[in-house]
Amino acid sequence: MDRSKETADFLRSRRAAIGPERAGLPSDGRTRRVPGLRRDEVARLAGVSTEYYTRLEQGRAGNPSAEVVAALADALRLDASEREHLTDLLLPEPHAARRAPNRPQRVRPGLYLMLETLSHVPAFIIGRRTDVLASNHLARAVLTDFDALPATRRNIARYYLLDPRARERVGDWERIAAETVAMLRLEAGRHPGDRRLADLVGELTLGCPEFSAWWNDHKVLRRTHGAKFYLHPEVGELHFSYESFQVPGDTEQTLCVYNVEPASETARSLRLLADWTTPHPTGEPTAEPTARVADDPDAPRGPDASGIHPENRPAAPSA
Repeated sequence: MDRSKETADFLRSRRAAIGPERAGLPSDGRTRRVPGLRRDEVARLAGVSTEYYTRLEQGRAGNPSAEVVAALADALRLDASEREHLTDLLLPEPHAARRAPNRPQRVRPGLYLMLETLSHVPAFIIGRRTDVLASNHLARAVLTDFDALPATRRNIARYYLLDPRARERVGDWERIAAETVAMLRLEAGRHPGDRRLADLVGELTLGCPEFSAWWNDHKVLRRTHGAKFYLHPEVGELHFSYESFQVPGDTEQTLCVYNVEPASETARSLRLLADWTTPHPTGEPTAEPTARVADDPDAPRGPDASGIHPENRPAAPSA
C-alpha cells in the first residue's frame, strides 16, 4: 500500500462524509460542488493553513506533529478506529520499516488453556490480517472447522467473504462482511508493506463481488464488542454477545469470545451442538442431533451413546 495515496484517499473520504452543520460551521451560502467539507474549512477547524492541509491531503507535508494529527481528527469528527488509522498513516512508528509483519505468530500455551476453559461458548484468537491462530471446539462447530484447513487458509475474512456457506450461516452477512473489510483496512494502515495482506486483498477483490466497494469506502474498524447471530444447519438460530480483547503481552493478537445468556435457547442449542460434535474415543460423534424440543418431557428421545432408544432399553432387574 502506498502510504501517501492511502492518506490522501482517507482524508478525502472522511472530509466528504461530514457536512458543515455536523462540523459546527455556519452556512456561508456558497454552492457546494462536492459533498462534505471543503479543504479550507477543514484547515480552519484544525487550526492550520489551507496550503498546509492541501499538502497533507496530497501526501507532501512530511511528518506532521501529534498535535496537528489530533486537531485533524477533531475537525473531521473521527471515531476511535479512524483516529488510530490516521495516526498510523501520518505518524508511523520510527521502527515500522524494520518490523516484520510476515513473521509467524505463536499462541502461548496459557491462551490455548483459556480457550479450552471457555468450552461452553465459542472462542478464538485472531492475529494479523484476521488470521485465526487458535480456536476452541465450539468456535469450529459454529463457524467452520479452521483446524481442518491448511494453516495459511485459516482466516476469518477469507471465511466470511469467500466461503459460500458463510453467506447462509452468518446472520446479517453484509454488515459483518463489510465490518471485516474495515478491520483489514485498519490493518493495512499499520502494516503497509505486508505482502501477505496485499495478497489477501487481491484474493478477496477477485473472489467477492462486494469487496471492492467496501474497500474503497476507506472505512476502518477495530472490533471490540457487539451482537452476532448465526443460522446453524443443525441447531438453528444462535444469538451471541461478543467481546474482543487484545492479548496482554501481544497487541497483535485478539481474543474473541461469543457469550450467551444463561438458560437461553442459544445456550441449550450450544450444549446440544457440543454433545453432537464432540468425538468419542473412536472418533465418532456422541449422538445424532436430536430435535430442539428435547426439553419437552413428552418429546420422543433419540438413541443414547449405546445406540438404544430409552423406551427399548430393558428394565433393570428387581432387587
